Amino acid sequence: MPPAQAPLAPAYARLAEAVPGLSVLCEPPREGDGWFTAAGLAAGGEALDAFLDWDDAQIRRDYGQQARPDVIAGFGLHRYAWRFCLLITVPWFLHRRVPHLPVDAVSVHRTSGRMTAEVTEFACLPGDPAAALPQARTVRDEEALRTEVRSAVAAHLAPVLDGFRPRMRRGPRALWGMVTDEVTEGLWHLGGMLGEERRARSELELLLPGGAAPYAGGAAFRELAGPRGEALATRDRVSCCFFYTLRPAEACLTCPRTADADRVERLSAQ
Repeated sequence: MPPAQAPLAPAYARLAEAVPGLSVLCEPPREGDGWFTAAGLAAGGEALDAFLDWDDAQIRRDYGQQARPDVIAGFGLHRYAWRFCLLITVPWFLHRRVPHLPVDAVSVHRTSGRMTAEVTEFACLPGDPAAALPQARTVRDEEALRTEVRSAVAAHLAPVLDGFRPRMRRGPRALWGMVTDEVTEGLWHLGGMLGEERRARSELELLLPGGAAPYAGGAAFRELAGPRGEALATRDRVSCCFFYTLRPAEACLTCPRTADADRVERLSAQ
């Protein structure tokens, strides 16, 4: 394994264990046979049409109806961005290493959930053993490393958002609100799978405190009181996934449309 990628491999292996539907190959992007490059999605056109055909078919199969084009595009963007954000946030959360993955360094397989990530540079703290590698770039402290996380996610997803934007019927703030939600809810989910849900929330509050451009809003967790007085963590999404257009009575758990009483009932049942 190339030296720049070896320091990331343990984090990606842990990710695959916690989220069986997602595995990361540290290698150059692939294309064809179900693989799509991030650069192809950013370019729009036929590559993006083929990528979204999968979401269109899935919605018609699982929900028995034809979704609006912007809803299909929103599902496709969510499924890519949620996974991609973990490529950045998981190494940071577990090992304080932040890979830089430009749009031409990543690909995704539409049906298997596999991704490729060609890491040629990463940021880390001065005391990291991997700091001696030529591909490592050290930053002074934890806040500087959080800046690297925000920058790495934004640098990759900005062109991807440009590719999706004509199909989304949403402005820049709504799209960056969606990225805010993907960063937050992806790592929050993983933290729960690893038994570190509380630490994940704390880290995310520092990573996305609100007001960090281009992100819209912040992690913004809050707690509700459960039926036995237990604290139940929740948040309100900055963006809308439009799932309610398919199942009006089944709003997402963190959707602003979902009342706190419903959240307490559903979280307690879990």
